[in-house]
Amino acid sequence: MTVATGRSALEAELSLRVTKPGRLALSVAAAESAGVDTERLEIEGPSGSIPAVPPAELPHGTKIHVLDLPPGEVTISYRAERDGGPVEPIPLTEADLITYTRPSRYCPSDRMIGIALADFGRLPDPLSKVRAIVSYVAQRLVYVSGSSRPTDGALDTLLAGEGVCRDFAHLCVTYCRGLDIPARFVSVYAPGLSPMDFHAVFEAAIDGRWYMFDASRLAPRSSMVRIATGRDAADTAFLSTLGSEIDLRTTRVNATVVPATRIEEITDLVALA
Repeated sequence: MTVATGRSALEAELSLRVTKPGRLALSVAAAESAGVDTERLEIEGPSGSIPAVPPAELPHGTKIHVLDLPPGEVTISYRAERDGGPVEPIPLTEADLITYTRPSRYCPSDRMIGIALADFGRLPDPLSKVRAIVSYVAQRLVYVSGSSRPTDGALDTLLAGEGVCRDFAHLCVTYCRGLDIPARFVSVYAPGLSPMDFHAVFEAAIDGRWYMFDASRLAPRSSMVRIATGRDAADTAFLSTLGSEIDLRTTRVNATVVPATRIEEITDLVALA
């Protein structure tokens, strides 16, 4: 069990210009499982406030707000607070086992089975393999902001030797699945991250339970708050157009926890609510 004490405050603000009216999918709300106790979504359009609709709930508590926006300047603001506390690791289901051992758009594990087996296949158990993968990716990749393209998958990242948080997570997920270890991609709020932004980590199933890992090592895991969970970044994008056309002007994210979480060890098993 991992304890993240303190109270978290989460904020996201998106400024965009809608050039073709229509709908878009917004994924900035903390997941249902995160247990926020106060939450507010505000949308300001060219003619004033736009009512927020109730979110659609996807697997693993992911909440998606589908917004129908008029043309012009739009500002979307999300704020939430939650208390930290004991986090029990989520059990692996049969559906999870099937879904998260298969290759996906950004995690072509079927193309990296040989590499994964050669590098990590001789290790004795899943936990040893996952820890070795995280350590390897942390050393193999250099974090360079803006270095990757939206279309880059794990193989592109491995060849480039650099990337951002999503690339670190994609490569780890791909290695895990190549070893038949269920692994999934998670977008999070990450108090302590600098510069502050949305962050990406991954979860791997160890002894039938999901635990969180982060090869970028940019923020304490025990204070992170789940937003969306899926096969890879294609399932967890914070903004997706559904017939509309937009120019995203600015994105501002802030996440804090008071008091600060304890210093954690790299080897700690951390569960994400």
